[in-house]
Amino acid sequence: MRIPAIPPEELDEEQKPLYEDMSTEMKSYFSGFIKKRKDGALLGPWAPALQYPRYGKPWWDYIKAIADKPVLPKTSREVAILVTGARFKAGYELYSHTIIGEKSELARSKIATIAAGQRPIDLTFEEAAAYDVAASLAAGGRLPQATWEMAVSAFGDEGAAELVFLVAGYHQVSAILNGFDVSIPGDGS
Repeated sequence: MRIPAIPPEELDEEQKPLYEDMSTEMKSYFSGFIKKRKDGALLGPWAPALQYPRYGKPWWDYIKAIADKPVLPKTSREVAILVTGARFKAGYELYSHTIIGEKSELARSKIATIAAGQRPIDLTFEEAAAYDVAASLAAGGRLPQATWEMAVSAFGDEGAAELVFLVAGYHQVSAILNGFDVSIPGDGS
């Protein structure tokens, strides 16, 4: 990683409340994978966010907003996040959302296929809509009207909007992970 993870006792006054908020939120949605070292230092995208709280706090507020009371089904959310992580080759994102996807009852075969950069043949209609929106946005350019209409048909207007904001948020996560060369934690974390 390009920046060191910060143990809690070394946090400054601007970093401490952000650390506490992140730690509290992680206990619910962001659970089941390694997020902290044994000394309590945050890993993943949270480490750079803490190092640079001027940017990290608004980023974290955005991530919380798209995770709070989601309209999208859990498996569809995870499909979109995994597609984004795979397209950007963001290792920590794939690591963590493989675990979250399994907990959300997304089939392991689907997770493996998406992580390999492919579209599973057995996606539900909702999962397929999430996949197609995420893949289109990751490829760049304007989202095709037919893909937008598929998302609206699957999730309604609010859900389709949530999907776009979700994918945009995980584009940010991928860029943070890749930009700071965040690795997947090992057994010694």
